[in-house]
Amino acid sequence: MQDDDDAAREFEALRGRLVAVAYGLLGSVDEAEDAVQESWLRLCRVDRSRIDDLTGWLIVTVARIARDALRSARHRREEYVGPWLPEPLVGAGEALIGAADPADRVTLDEALSTALMVVLESLSPAERTAFVLHEVFGMAFAEVGRVVGRSPAACRQLAARARRRVEAGAPRFAVSPAERRRVAAAFADACGSGNVRALLDVLDGDVVLRSDGGGVVRAARNPVHGADRVARYLAGVVRRGGIRTMIPATVNGEPGLLWLLDGTLDSVVTITVANRRVTAIDIVRNPGKLARVRRQTAPRPGSHDREEHTCRT
Repeated sequence: MQDDDDAAREFEALRGRLVAVAYGLLGSVDEAEDAVQESWLRLCRVDRSRIDDLTGWLIVTVARIARDALRSARHRREEYVGPWLPEPLVGAGEALIGAADPADRVTLDEALSTALMVVLESLSPAERTAFVLHEVFGMAFAEVGRVVGRSPAACRQLAARARRRVEAGAPRFAVSPAERRRVAAAFADACGSGNVRALLDVLDGDVVLRSDGGGVVRAARNPVHGADRVARYLAGVVRRGGIRTMIPATVNGEPGLLWLLDGTLDSVVTITVANRRVTAIDIVRNPGKLARVRRQTAPRPGSHDREEHTCRT
């Protein structure tokens, strides 16, 4: 086994992947980073001469820590005020979790979309763990079994059951990045105008809107269903006053929007697209979940290179 310096270098090289694994289970970057730090502390306490595969040991250890944290988080989320949404990841994968390996960036951008993360919330901790580790990160069922404490055959069944539920709840149609960007831009224009008719032109008839204020700021306490109700809800938000600026951004690897109110980040919006229409809108307003995004997106002196959609009311 390596000496301390070698172990530290390998740990740092793996940090991005470890954070991504924990985030896939927890939906929180802060909690994911806590799990990764705990894995390092545990590594410092074990006899490393008995570890044959440090990468495998670290991934399994982080996954176990995150699984245990998920169990307690589920109890907290049952008492959460309004819909619970994952902490948004704004920007490219490497900027978010320090993933130097292109494969890790693809994993984050393509597999941990907001739409998928919302569906994962409906799974049991064991199902979610099996799905994320096997389907997203390609771990063998023998390794998954070391995390969830079940046989490889049982883990295969967990992953299969989770996959069926994910497929039932996830968008059914593949949409190109260009099409998602086009619909996102049309949605931003419609929101900026606050015009119900313009919004109806881009919304699917069965669209659902979820708004996460965490009981701290104003948000819809229940999901809003249907194009007409969603359009009127969004138009009402725009009419509340102030200068609202909508900045296109990549959110969890997909097109989204940063909503600023009077120059301050107010919300991060993710849209799901199918058949050239918006089928889901997820709005994170909980200030605790926006702190990292605020630090990332704070304007730099002399920076004026971003597209904006502005509405003054």
